[in-house]
Amino acid sequence: MEFATTPPNPVLRKTPLNAVHRRLGAKMVNFGGWDMPVEYPSCGGLMAEHRAVRSACGLFDVSHMGDIRVRTSKSVGGALATVQHITMNDASRLAIGQAQYSAMLYPQGTFVDDVIVHRLGKDDFLLVINAGTREKDISWVRENAQGFDCQVEELSDAFTQLAIQGPRAVDVLRKLTDANLDGIKNYWFTHDMVCALKNTLIARTGYTGEDGFEIYVPSDVVTSERVWNDVLEAGKEFGIVPCGLGARNTLRLEAKMALYGHEISEKINVWEAGLERYCRMEKGDFIGRAALEKARAAGPQRTLVGLEMVERGIARDAYRCLNEAGEAIGVVTSGSPSPTLGKNIALAYVPPAMSAIGTTILVEIRSQKCRAQVVATPFYKRPRKAQSV
Repeated sequence: MEFATTPPNPVLRKTPLNAVHRRLGAKMVNFGGWDMPVEYPSCGGLMAEHRAVRSACGLFDVSHMGDIRVRTSKSVGGALATVQHITMNDASRLAIGQAQYSAMLYPQGTFVDDVIVHRLGKDDFLLVINAGTREKDISWVRENAQGFDCQVEELSDAFTQLAIQGPRAVDVLRKLTDANLDGIKNYWFTHDMVCALKNTLIARTGYTGEDGFEIYVPSDVVTSERVWNDVLEAGKEFGIVPCGLGARNTLRLEAKMALYGHEISEKINVWEAGLERYCRMEKGDFIGRAALEKARAAGPQRTLVGLEMVERGIARDAYRCLNEAGEAIGVVTSGSPSPTLGKNIALAYVPPAMSAIGTTILVEIRSQKCRAQVVATPFYKRPRKAQSV
């Protein structure tokens, strides 16, 4: 859901694990007004962290993410009606203990933010939002919940959120909880004991393209540091490493997971972003629906594609895309070397007529026109587990 650095800010917010990151020698950056680790050179750095998540396990501090609870006020049904109004997916289809990817939209059908909606109870929901848009999102939810019979509560600072990601994540977490992890399917969650903490939220979610879990523990420094250290200790035999936002970005890019301010923004609509499978137009009215109807009838003017560089060069964010005549036809939204594939990859918006697999696109890199081609996405899919006989 997010990775984008921001201009220097004299006052940076810190997660409860800030001192831990510094003791580990992390390289820290200003991310959306937060002092966050981008990589841990003492553990091998970005490339090693990325590969650990693909092959074993990585631990991320994602406590900068925001949390909004929407629940019943006077009468049951008000919270569900609110979530249905402010998000594009259909929350009524969620069972208790299930989560879904969704987004909040402006009336013009463009993105306020993408969110994960968790159904905690019949009329009780937790929305996990991005760090860089936290204040905007909370204000937007409060404003648009007016007139609905519900309570909106910000819980962002109540939790330390840890993401345990990779094919061995389940083995690591199994050492720390008695919860039936095999019974938690992708985008489902439960509450159970973790690291001797009762009623801990355990969600099978993540932002890496791998299997994994996100756990929510009390945000006091002592508890947060103890759980972080317990997870690293439990994961030693499985090759766990602490991971920063740099690896989180390359992992999500390989998996073609959207990043706010890049693939999605207040200027990009759902159809252009290719996220129509999460937009339930049939559920009834919601903010942005009318504009999306019109945009769908008109057809997209641009579409999001994957690019693989054919010639040397890295297609970075905001680089121009050109046709073979040298005319500007689009823009790169995210790009980097792919540690998994050993190739330079990118996502870009281009006209639909130039979106076919194999189409040649030129990327302007330091005034040089470097050849790339449109390729299938996601760039990486995790291997399916072998079925037991």
